[in-house]
Amino acid sequence: MKKLLYQFDTDPHPSVFDNVVGFDGGADRITAYGGVNAGNVGGLVEGAIFTRSPKDKKNTAIFVGGSNMPQGESVLAAIRAKFFAKFRVSVMFDCNGSNTTAAAAVAWLTHGRALAGKRAVVLAGSGPVGQRAAALLAREGAQVAITGRKHAVVQGACEAVKARFGTHIEAIEAPTNDDRAAALEGAQVVLATGASGITLLEAKQWQENPSLELIADANAAPPAGIVGVGSSDRGASSHGKILFGALGFGALKLALHRACIARLFEQNDLLLDAEEIYGIAKGMVAT
Repeated sequence: MKKLLYQFDTDPHPSVFDNVVGFDGGADRITAYGGVNAGNVGGLVEGAIFTRSPKDKKNTAIFVGGSNMPQGESVLAAIRAKFFAKFRVSVMFDCNGSNTTAAAAVAWLTHGRALAGKRAVVLAGSGPVGQRAAALLAREGAQVAITGRKHAVVQGACEAVKARFGTHIEAIEAPTNDDRAAALEGAQVVLATGASGITLLEAKQWQENPSLELIADANAAPPAGIVGVGSSDRGASSHGKILFGALGFGALKLALHRACIARLFEQNDLLLDAEEIYGIAKGMVAT
């Protein structure tokens, strides 16, 4: 019985990255669809749930991806609405790598230490990775803020996090490096999740901050999102801070993605979203 993975991507062209990791995670066949939305996914889901016998349905699974997380969440809801009784298959949600990237970063930030009561700031955090990271940091008991260039956009991201996770996130408008440095006053944790090619913080702005303890940069391509953080840093110490770079926690992100794909084929009723993926990440970190 072949392990079949159906990749539903909200973008016109399905992600090659997700396709490759799907095979590395154990899928025998991957069929990737682009341009998937809540209105057209129903027929695809029916094809997945009405074919194999109950004992064999675990060999069929669905992966939801794409760069637009709100659209992806609508697709996920439409998929789940098609399930009933034993007519269901396991699903993984990871639009834009949001869950696996955020889970890997926060798992390393919390590894061997507690974040409860600490102030954490997610720079340029209005996107999928930033929103998920903010939610996970809040679940660890941190007081979390998201920064962005436009207050309306950041506020919208915070409201999306509250609607999905029921947690309050502070919105901070910070269009410049100086604004972002000011937003870090009194913070112990900072995670940069901005777009590639954009510097969000200069080295001296974190090096001279007396409260910061943990610094992570999710940008793997130069220039660094946070200057002075090496992409391969994994718990490196500098100026009294502990540093994590994108490649430093990226190894866990890839291993986590593969492990999640493998789990999809263990049963036919598994849903892997932020909470479940983060739980797996915490069990894998430093192993």
